[in-house]
Amino acid sequence: MKVLVLNGPNLGRLGRRQPEIYGSTTHAELAHQCVEWGSGLDLEVEVRQTNHEGELLDWLNTAADDGVRVVLNAGAWTHYSLALWDACAQLSAPLVEVHISDPKQRPEEFRHTSVVEPHAALTIAGEGVDGYRRALEFLAGPG
Repeated sequence: MKVLVLNGPNLGRLGRRQPEIYGSTTHAELAHQCVEWGSGLDLEVEVRQTNHEGELLDWLNTAADDGVRVVLNAGAWTHYSLALWDACAQLSAPLVEVHISDPKQRPEEFRHTSVVEPHAALTIAGEGVDGYRRALEFLAGPG
């Protein structure tokens, strides 16, 4: 079963960007871990990252057309993108929303809402990169 792990803006800077919040794992290391975790769950995992919202929307539209399961960390777009809300609404296969930190525990008020959450089968927040492993385990289950 194929699973797309899609990461939004600034996540390509993991390991360098605010490691006190996001940890020291780089995006390349995260991508490798996701593929390994997926392999152990009989999942074909493809990890992508973009700083361009339209590209993320195109990936979600293709996932909707193809019935592909998605793990999504949309970064800042999580909190305000109506286009992201629309793209997630059309997904037919399960979607898991992941956040490395817990946005609802962050001091910035704008982080406390998610346009993805209403469409997600599960939201995992505040578990660091291990949240991606939990998301893949969930998607490997029945459903």
